[in-house]
Amino acid sequence: MLFTITGKHVEITEDIKSYAEEKTAKLPKYYNSINRVEVVIDGEPGGKTSVEIIARGEHSKVFVVTETGDDVFRCIDAAVHKLEEQLRRKKGRERDNKHARETETESE
Repeated sequence: MLFTITGKHVEITEDIKSYAEEKTAKLPKYYNSINRVEVVIDGEPGGKTSVEIIARGEHSKVFVVTETGDDVFRCIDAAVHKLEEQLRRKKGRERDNKHARETETESE
């Protein structure tokens, strides 16, 4: 899995980079076809920080989440949690659709 992290108006420390990489490394567990993760951290005026995570999968599937707050690490945690939920729902929908078609053909 390819991982990139970008900082806008904020310096990315080694701690932030390793923390974000560690948290996003678990994403393929929720959705197998994830092959690239981009993390964009934007320092806003007033001390707020915005974290955007873009997960790209096979067949042009893109999942995007954004979280804003005071602490970068909390924002990363919250964004990863939101993304895990998105991936879990998508995988569940695909699995349900696959099984729905199989049962329809069997009953005919």
